[in-house]
Amino acid sequence: MKVTDAQMLISAVSETQYPKEGLPEIVLSGRSNVGKSSLINRLLSRKSLARTSSQPGKTQTLNFYQVNHVLNLVDVPGYGYAKVSKSQREKFGQIIEHYLMSRQELKGAVILVDARHEPTADDQSMYHYVDYYDVPILVVATKIDKITRNQRAKSLQRIRQVLEMPQDSPLQPFSATTGEGASEVWQWIEHRMKD
Repeated sequence: MKVTDAQMLISAVSETQYPKEGLPEIVLSGRSNVGKSSLINRLLSRKSLARTSSQPGKTQTLNFYQVNHVLNLVDVPGYGYAKVSKSQREKFGQIIEHYLMSRQELKGAVILVDARHEPTADDQSMYHYVDYYDVPILVVATKIDKITRNQRAKSLQRIRQVLEMPQDSPLQPFSATTGEGASEVWQWIEHRMKD
């Protein structure tokens, strides 16, 4: 998709604040510091529309980014960050759960995992949780440029195994630095928009 217009629409904590236009939505999820904001900025060809931070746990709301007035990308709070209180983590979980259960506009989920590390128990839980709600999933292996070519196949295979992904489920290597995988992520999103 050629992005001609992209804007941060709203940061929401409840359904009453969600956009009302009925545009298709793709949710982006992953543990803290996995690269969600970097993926959004790369997809939207913007340097800092989504704020990136070296400090985990920055996203604490559902952030809706409207693209070309035809799509919303929804960035949800990162999970697995120990310095956020237990009650805050539970609150994030409830916000995400309510969104997944109730949002008619939701067409798919992009779940980000760090290609350099084995997926965590939280990654597994999120994958199975989204799958339970029958939401189509694209797993994106971020920071792929940080591992060698020789390590790639092993890393991707391990992600598939740990998440218990069916062999035909899409798994896309991605680098926010080089742009590798960005067009494939867009292709998947555009396909989901049509459903």
